[in-house]
Amino acid sequence: MVAENSSVAEFILAGLTDQLEQQVPLFFLFLGFYVVTVVGNLGLITVIGLNSHLHTPMYFFLYNLSFIDFCYSTIITPKMLMSFVSKKNIISYAGCMTQLFFFLFFVVSESFILSAMAYDRYVAICKPLVYVASMSPQVCLLLLLGVYGMGFAGAMAHTACMVRLTFCDNNVIDHYMCDILPLLERSCTSTYVNELVVFLVVGIDIGVPTVTIFISYALILSSILRIRSTEGRFKAFSTCTSHIIAVSLFFGSGAFMYLKPSSLLPMNQGKISSLFYTIVVPMLNPLIYSLRNKDVKIALKKTLSKKSFS
Repeated sequence: MVAENSSVAEFILAGLTDQLEQQVPLFFLFLGFYVVTVVGNLGLITVIGLNSHLHTPMYFFLYNLSFIDFCYSTIITPKMLMSFVSKKNIISYAGCMTQLFFFLFFVVSESFILSAMAYDRYVAICKPLVYVASMSPQVCLLLLLGVYGMGFAGAMAHTACMVRLTFCDNNVIDHYMCDILPLLERSCTSTYVNELVVFLVVGIDIGVPTVTIFISYALILSSILRIRSTEGRFKAFSTCTSHIIAVSLFFGSGAFMYLKPSSLLPMNQGKISSLFYTIVVPMLNPLIYSLRNKDVKIALKKTLSKKSFS
C-alpha cells in the first residue's frame, strides 16, 4: 500500500542511536523494560479480573489503564527492539500509518483515563456519601466510552492529516517509531495544517485531562488538610504524591514533545522525551497505582495461593 500522493512505499526507522557498541546493551535493557511492562500490566489485569472484591470503580479504571499501557507498549517496543539487531529496521507505509494511529489512540486514551481516575478519587474522598450513586456502573461505562471516544477522535484527526501529505524519497525516519513530528520532517509538501492540528488536538488531549486532574487533586488536598490525624494526612499525601509524579511524567513529556515548535526541540531530545511516556510510564504504572496498594497485594497473594493449591 502506497498513498496516491506519496512516492514512498516504506520507511526506515533510524532507532535510538547509531552507535554500534550501544546496540546490544540497549536491546537487553529495553527488552527487560518490556518484559516488566507485560508481566506487570497483564498480572494486574488478571488479579483484578479474578477477585470480585476488586470490582469497584477505582479498579475498573486501573484495569483499563493496564490494558492501555500493555497495548501501546506492544505497538512500539517490539519494533523498536528490531532496530538494535537489524541493519535496516524497515516498516511499510501502511504499517507506519497503522502504528501511528494505534499509538495515538492508546496514548490519548491514557490521558483521559488518568483524568477519570482522578475524578473517581475526588468523589471517593470529597463526597463519600454519594460515591456509590455518583460512580455507578452506568456512569463508569459512560466515562470509559468517553475515554476511548476521545482516543479515536484524536488518532483519526492526526492520521487523516498525515495520509494527505506527500513524502520525499528520503524515507529515513529519525526516530524509533512512526510519530507525528518525525514524519512531518519527511514531508515534501506544506505541513501547516498538520502542525495546526497538533497544537489544537494535543492541546485539548493534554489540557483538558491536566485541568481535570489538577482541580480534582486541589479539592482532594483541601479535604486531606482537614484530617486531624497526622498519620492519616501523611498516608494520603504519600498516595497523592505518587500519582502526581506519574501523571507529571506522562503529561510533562508529552507536552514537551508536541507543544514546542520542532525548531526548538532537537530530535534526540524528542526521542528521550518519548521514552518516558512510551516505555517508562507503562512499566511504572502497575507499581505506582497498584502494587503499592494493600488490596492488590492481598488479592495477588490469594490468586497465587489458589494456583499453588490447585
